Amino acid sequence: MARLTLFYHLQDVNAEQAILELAGAADFNKLRSVDDLPWIEQLEANHVDVAIIELSSLSREDYLGLLDNVALSNIEFIFLSDGQPNPNLDQLMSHFAGYHFRKPYDMTLISDIFADFAQYLVSSPIRPRPFSSELDQYGLLVGSSAAMHKLYRTIRRVSATDSNVLIIGESGAGKELVANTIHLASPRLNEPFIAINCGALSPELVDSELFGHVKGAFTGAHRDHKGVFEQAEGGTLFLDEVTEMPIEHQVKLLRVLENSEYRPVGGAKVQLANVRIVAATNRDPIAAIEAGQFREDLYFRLAQFPIRVPPLRERGDDILGLAQHFLAYRNVAEKQNKSLADDSAQMIAAYPWSGNVRELKHAIERAYILADQEILPSHLQLPQASEMGASGDDQVVIPQGMRLDDLEKIAIYQALETTQGNKTDTAEQLGISVKTLYNKLSKYEQQVEAGESNAEM
Repeated sequence: MARLTLFYHLQDVNAEQAILELAGAADFNKLRSVDDLPWIEQLEANHVDVAIIELSSLSREDYLGLLDNVALSNIEFIFLSDGQPNPNLDQLMSHFAGYHFRKPYDMTLISDIFADFAQYLVSSPIRPRPFSSELDQYGLLVGSSAAMHKLYRTIRRVSATDSNVLIIGESGAGKELVANTIHLASPRLNEPFIAINCGALSPELVDSELFGHVKGAFTGAHRDHKGVFEQAEGGTLFLDEVTEMPIEHQVKLLRVLENSEYRPVGGAKVQLANVRIVAATNRDPIAAIEAGQFREDLYFRLAQFPIRVPPLRERGDDILGLAQHFLAYRNVAEKQNKSLADDSAQMIAAYPWSGNVRELKHAIERAYILADQEILPSHLQLPQASEMGASGDDQVVIPQGMRLDDLEKIAIYQALETTQGNKTDTAEQLGISVKTLYNKLSKYEQQVEAGESNAEM
C-alpha cells in the first residue's frame, strides 16, 4: 500500500521542525514547498493527501483558487496563522471544513489529527453485496467518502459548543440527519430534539407553533399549547427550511435569539428559552436575502457556524454504497435476498441524483417493492431509464398482489422526484395538502426506521 503524502508550506522554521517530528506525521511521505512557485500550483502539480499551510494572510485570489479547484477538493487541509482576522480564510473554512489553528500551535492536537487522517485516507472499491453495508457511520450519517469524513469532523467540532448552526444543502441531502447528529454528539443529548418545518407552517399559526398559546387566546384555542421553544427546553430546536418562514414572523424569531425571551400568544408572562438552535435551508441564504425573503440580521444570528452538506453527486463511491446499504437493511427486515443486477448498479453509479440521498432511498424502496428477486433497471424507474436500455414504456408494471399503500408510496416518491423535492409542488401535483404529504412521508420514514431497528436486533 502506497504511503500517504503530506505537503507542508511553513514559514516558522521552529514550527516546521516540530511538526515534522510529530509521531502522527511518521506515516506520511513529506513534500516541502519550493519558493519559486505559488503553493497552490504546487498542490495542483503533485498527488497530495494532506496539506498543512502556514499563512500570514489568505488573498481573495487564493480563496477562489481553493474553493473552485476540483483537483484540490480531496485534500485534507490544516491552516496555521498568527490569529489576525482574515475574512477570506473564515469563509473558506465554512466550505472546506478543514482545520485552522492559531499561535501558539497545539502540537499534540496536530499530531492526533495526522493520525486521524492516516486511518481513513485509504479508499477501496465497494463490492455490491445484498446483505451488508460497508459504509462508515457517524451518528445518524452514513458514508465513507472524503466529503463525509470532513462533515463528520465538522460536526464533532461544533457539537461541543452551544453556537447556533445553519446547515446549507440541497433537498434530500440529509440536513435533518446532520442536525440530529449534532444534537446526539452534544452535551444536550439527553434533552429533547424538536424539529419543525418552517415551510409547512400556516402564516396564521406561526406564532402559536413557535411560542405556544394560552387557552382562549384566539378562536379554537380550547386549551394551553406548548410551542416548539418550550417543547425543546434544555435541548435542541431544529428549524428546517428556515428561509421559507414568512418574512413578517422572522423578526419575532430574531428577538428570541437575541434575548432568549418569548411570550406565548395571549399570555402575560415572558418565558426564558434555553435551547440550542440548529437551522437548515436548501436555498442560497444570500440569494434569499437579496430577494427580500430572508432577513440579513436573522441570517447572521443563525449562521454563527455554517455547515454545507455535500450533495450525493460529490460523494463518489458512497452512491453505490448507499444503495447497497438501503438494500441490505430491507433484505434483513423482510427476510429476503434481493440483489442489484450489474446493469442496475452501473445505472445507479452514473445517475446524477438531483434529489440526493432521499431520491436514492426512494428509488431503492420502490425497486424493492417491484422486483421479485433481482433488481433490474426497469424496477428503478429512473427518468432516463429508456435512454440506458430499459423499457421505453412509461407504464408501471404492478406485480400481482401489491398493496394499495405501496402504490401510493411509489406515486408520492415519483412526484417528489419530478418536483426535485419541492413539497408544495408535490402536494399540488398529487391533489393533497402539504400537511398530508408531510404526514405520509413521516409515516414512510418511521416504517423504514422500524425495519432498520428490527434488522439490527
